[in-house]
Amino acid sequence: MQDSVRLAVVVLASRTPTESGVVEIRTPELGRWLGLSASYTASVVVPALRRSGVVSVEVAPGDFGQDVGLECKVLPLWAAQGVVGHPLALVKKEYATLLRLLEAVMAPGWAHRGGRVTPAGLLGTRTGRGAATDRLALVLLVLEARETGRVRLIGGTVDTKRGRAAATVARLLSCTASAGERVLERLEDLELVLRVRLRTGSGMPSRARLMVPAVAAAHGRTVADDIQEDRVEAPEPEFSDPDATAMPGESTEADPESQVSSVLVTNEADVAEPDAAATLHTDHPHPTTPVVFPQLDCGFSGEGRGTKGRRPEHACAGEDQAVDGETSAVGTGLPVAEGGPLRGEKPKESPVDERVEKRAAGAGAGGRPKAVGGGKTQQQRRVGLPADLALRVALRPVSWLWARLSGWQQDQVVAAAKAELSQLAGLGVAAERAPRLLADRLTARLEETGGEALIKKPFGWLISRGLVRRPSCSDRRCDDGTRLDTGGECGNCGNVVHIRRARCARTAAEIDRELPGLGGEERRRVLEERLREHAAAEAEDLVRRQEQARAEKARRAAARAADQERAEDERAAAAAAETVRQALACEDCGQQQAGGLCEACGYRRRTETLTVETGLLAATWAAALDDPDDIAAGVRASLEADIKHTQREFLDSVQPGELDTDPAGAAAVLAFAALQTVEAALSDYRSSALERLGRTEEAEAEARRAYKAEQGRRWYRHNPNGADAIAAATKAADTARERTAEYLLATRLKQLREQTAARTEQAPAVPWTDRLPELAARPLDTDPAGAVIA
Repeated sequence: MQDSVRLAVVVLASRTPTESGVVEIRTPELGRWLGLSASYTASVVVPALRRSGVVSVEVAPGDFGQDVGLECKVLPLWAAQGVVGHPLALVKKEYATLLRLLEAVMAPGWAHRGGRVTPAGLLGTRTGRGAATDRLALVLLVLEARETGRVRLIGGTVDTKRGRAAATVARLLSCTASAGERVLERLEDLELVLRVRLRTGSGMPSRARLMVPAVAAAHGRTVADDIQEDRVEAPEPEFSDPDATAMPGESTEADPESQVSSVLVTNEADVAEPDAAATLHTDHPHPTTPVVFPQLDCGFSGEGRGTKGRRPEHACAGEDQAVDGETSAVGTGLPVAEGGPLRGEKPKESPVDERVEKRAAGAGAGGRPKAVGGGKTQQQRRVGLPADLALRVALRPVSWLWARLSGWQQDQVVAAAKAELSQLAGLGVAAERAPRLLADRLTARLEETGGEALIKKPFGWLISRGLVRRPSCSDRRCDDGTRLDTGGECGNCGNVVHIRRARCARTAAEIDRELPGLGGEERRRVLEERLREHAAAEAEDLVRRQEQARAEKARRAAARAADQERAEDERAAAAAAETVRQALACEDCGQQQAGGLCEACGYRRRTETLTVETGLLAATWAAALDDPDDIAAGVRASLEADIKHTQREFLDSVQPGELDTDPAGAAAVLAFAALQTVEAALSDYRSSALERLGRTEEAEAEARRAYKAEQGRRWYRHNPNGADAIAAATKAADTARERTAEYLLATRLKQLREQTAARTEQAPAVPWTDRLPELAARPLDTDPAGAVIA
């Protein structure tokens, strides 16, 4: 089975919903997860999934027959549902954990509608040939890794040319050792895995370690922590046991006989070749007596052995001279007293040793400042690069300079590197590409300088030259003529260079035309003077444009403030007008504080308007439009009956006396019920009008013409009476009939409104003050329901 197919099964398994067990995904989206193109996924991966028997695939073909929509079912997961104790009977949180793992390793990245961006995984940008294999290998290595990031290597005899780490990757991928080594090398180039081999005290390579730094970083650890623990826990070895000569039954775990020196790996110089598999010899004990080499004056072996007033036993008799009034060894002899280590007595500790011991006792973890000998406050520097994976990738080209920095300088460099990474992210660079871009920048700056060995002040070089961005034009995304977001050449820099070259050529042509007899040196001098004049003019123009930009910015700020002030005034005026309007009485019933029209009267006005509209709709299907008043009267009577029935049902549903507490609210509820009744009737009358107008002669004629036109189209001419032609013609006729009915309805409504406006004028609204005598003359009704309805 291909690696892309195996990875596709893993992706589909992680996206399987627990409710249905069916994964719905599009082919291009599946290809993005695999790092493959949509065409390759549709033509190779999807058919292979069908043939595998592991996944059942149902497709929804697109416009050209390609597999676009996929409904996939991972059959082992489907069969394990409901089986207690089955290893594939996963629950929802287990699916979520698997999906989060795959997102961290190889998510393609998304841009959400709200502007939020989900970054790509570690291999999210790795596409093309071998992308699926690399992603599958990294997923398997992450699953095999411990919380320290170490991957358990296979045991037994392996190919000495490839190494045990390559054999482990080959076993995980079920491929050859050479293919596993190529995959491992690609992952190493991307800084995603490390093959670490410590040197022994004799300089020979010891047992290798295959590490996944991302796993260690996720658990708050580093690769150096695991190596340090292995060094501390392992006892002193007696014999070497290289990986390349391990026996078939040998365990690959860190055994007590592994030969690891006491020096922690801090740079590439201390790491042996990962593929080296030479046999190591026995680890010899090393002397532990500290030796301080003297600076000899004459070079004789007996120098520095003088004591209190007695002559030495060998040459250089002038050694015994008093120093500060004492008779002791002169110069820089061995810093021991008369009774030295060779005489079996305890030596006197030197001030340097005492200061070193105080520094070792006073230094804390993490490089915190501690008081040491001499009264100064120092900070313990870190031996290796920072634990953050992004910073390790970015600062790897200057690891030798990093080791030369003090603790405070390292903190400043870390802060500057983090600021540069943040700036790159703000310029549109993906989060996973920013460390690599910064590392490429440092590499290019080192090549300009000539190498790390030529840098005398590492801290100043890193802060002022190595880490800073050097734009060659006004574009913020430019760095030494390269676009940071795309990685290509900066087009703006090309325009600047083109403009400068054109100006230089134009100036040279002007000089040749104005001063044809100039020599080479004189012509060059005049050309440089004119170019300097052009540069000065451009600088003045830049200053002028900057001043104009600042003035324009100030003007826009003032206009914005004026607009805000005007908007505030308008809002205050609108609020005051609304307050005044709310204090007005109702125009119809006289209710106070009703905003000019109370709720119940507003519903009644809308009900009256819709009643008139309903009467006009009922009159549209009449043969003649000369009797709309009679039809409207009949419709009004029917609607009033329906309204009274609805209101009576509402009054019967409430408790007796409940409406007496709020008469205005009860009137509004009843008026709203009447409005809803009329709205429902209006919709029914409109549907009936369209249906009847659709059966008129005009609509039928239009439908017949549309039927014939559709049936006579060129793609139906070969079989005009076929099923497809008849269905299309019938649909066209129905559509034409509906359009004709809507047109007839709109035309007749317009005619009816014109006739109504011509016969009668709009009666002016009677103020409520004029209606008060009429309302006062009406007899009181003891029935509260009747009073509310009136």
